Amino acid sequence: MKTETQANVSQVISPSELLEHWQGHRNLTRKMIEAFPEEKLFTYSIGGMRPFAEMAVELLSIASQGIKGLVTDQWEDLKNDMDHGNSKAKLLEIWDQTTEKINTYWPQLSLERFHETTVCFGKYEGKVYSLLLYFVDNEIHHRGQGYVYLRSLGIEPPYFWERL
Repeated sequence: MKTETQANVSQVISPSELLEHWQGHRNLTRKMIEAFPEEKLFTYSIGGMRPFAEMAVELLSIASQGIKGLVTDQWEDLKNDMDHGNSKAKLLEIWDQTTEKINTYWPQLSLERFHETTVCFGKYEGKVYSLLLYFVDNEIHHRGQGYVYLRSLGIEPPYFWERL
């Protein structure tokens, strides 16, 4: 089996393209938050799933703490306890602050770092790129739950391809 070094690995997507992809998903999830009626965002649930606000807090925690950990390799246990005061406006404000944090840390993520192994949140070992892809996959998963919630409330959700 041939072992590839960083020097001979072909790049399929650039870091800036990956960031654009991630932020596109985050933009769409933000639209989902906006689409919820305020009360339903924090209380509505189907089949034992959490309200969408709780899912959004998880996504915020992963993104905010995760980007810092991916860059610095300094990880804390994942905390999902941010204070949004059951306010959609406050949740969106935190969302926007997290977007800025991602944009601030991202340029510090070297191309070599993407292929390094780390232990995310002190629990999940993997290459930096695979953990980052998990962050995106997890967001897509929870956003899908949000689509079900909105449709069950009679609300047309944003189109899944509208990421800008």
